[in-house]
Amino acid sequence: MTGRTPARGGGCLRLLLTALLAFGWLLAAPPAQAQADAPRIGVATMAPGEIFFERFGHNAIVVADPRTGAATAYNFGFFDPTEPDFLARFVEGRMRYRLAALPFAEDLAYYRQVGRGVTVQWLDLTPDQARELAQALRINALPQNAHYDYQYFDDNCATRVRDALDRALDGALKRQTAGRSHGNTYRGEALRLSRPVWWMWLGFDLGLGPAADAPRSVWEDAFVPMRLADALAETRTAAGGPLVVATERVLPHRLAPEPGERPIRWMPWAAAGVALAAALLLAARRAPRALGAFALVWWTLCTLIGATLLFLWVGTEHRYAWANRNLLLFLPLCALLLPAAWRRLRARAPRRWERTALAVVAGIAALALFFYWLPKVPQQNLHWIVLTLPVHAALALAWPRAARRTG
Repeated sequence: MTGRTPARGGGCLRLLLTALLAFGWLLAAPPAQAQADAPRIGVATMAPGEIFFERFGHNAIVVADPRTGAATAYNFGFFDPTEPDFLARFVEGRMRYRLAALPFAEDLAYYRQVGRGVTVQWLDLTPDQARELAQALRINALPQNAHYDYQYFDDNCATRVRDALDRALDGALKRQTAGRSHGNTYRGEALRLSRPVWWMWLGFDLGLGPAADAPRSVWEDAFVPMRLADALAETRTAAGGPLVVATERVLPHRLAPEPGERPIRWMPWAAAGVALAAALLLAARRAPRALGAFALVWWTLCTLIGATLLFLWVGTEHRYAWANRNLLLFLPLCALLLPAAWRRLRARAPRRWERTALAVVAGIAALALFFYWLPKVPQQNLHWIVLTLPVHAALALAWPRAARRTG
């Protein structure tokens, strides 16, 4: 008897502990119905289109109701070009975008029509994370909350998706991407994706300043929707599994594929600059008026481009256009030389100050080469330097020679 009593007491204790553990597990585990009611969260990535403002792709957060199958797209890429201050905001770099919630099927209709591919990455969020994200998006999409000030690199339709997901993941997305870099830059990504539209490529390359050339983290790369998709594919959940549990091709892509990397080769630009310089020196001896005609066009271009770059720096919020070294190559001061070009066209005698002004312009252009080699992360404008510097130098040398011949 005495020897069995502890055994019976131990068995009761074990039963009690088991019951307590089971009860605790039931309290801690979410009910099956609650798990089933949690929405399914995906990120839709739209491939680049042919219209210039579609060149960078797009994305949206998809919230699917497991009970009805209805899916809502939360799209941060809406703007209204009919707003009275739309153009002024666009020029000043203060565009106003908004978040719109619409049926995913309705959102897909446009991309199907224009032939842009759409892929959805379905995410492994916990039920609480999924519900909190869906609720936050619903509140964000309310008219009083939907608008935001758009910044092309720092706050756009892709970074808004990135930030919403990061909040739902308690900062895990940023922790896993902010410390890594693939060496991409804002300029490189902008030039790569805008390359099929030549004037857009030209505007980015001339208009972006040195701030656009610093290597960016994977987190910052996500301003491009396709880069965000790549980052999500590399992200892990708190449990250690992949964040993306399934990737679904919703629409096929029927347009040209996304442009790949293509570095700018400066040698062809240098050859063009040297050829132009040689032609100007030859024209000084044989065709002074042709030299004047070229100078008139050249200095007009320098004036217009330089004035635009200066305005972007001092008059707008386009901060990645600030302190642009191309201002040394395309001086607005060239406007002062336009009367000299006009006099040369009319075979008039040049003024004494013209030679000095041309030497100053060429000397300032030469400073661009100095500023290219000086900083640790220079503005990537060597191709513009080797194109324009020989032209400025040749005009400074050829102008007095042409003057002597005219005289």
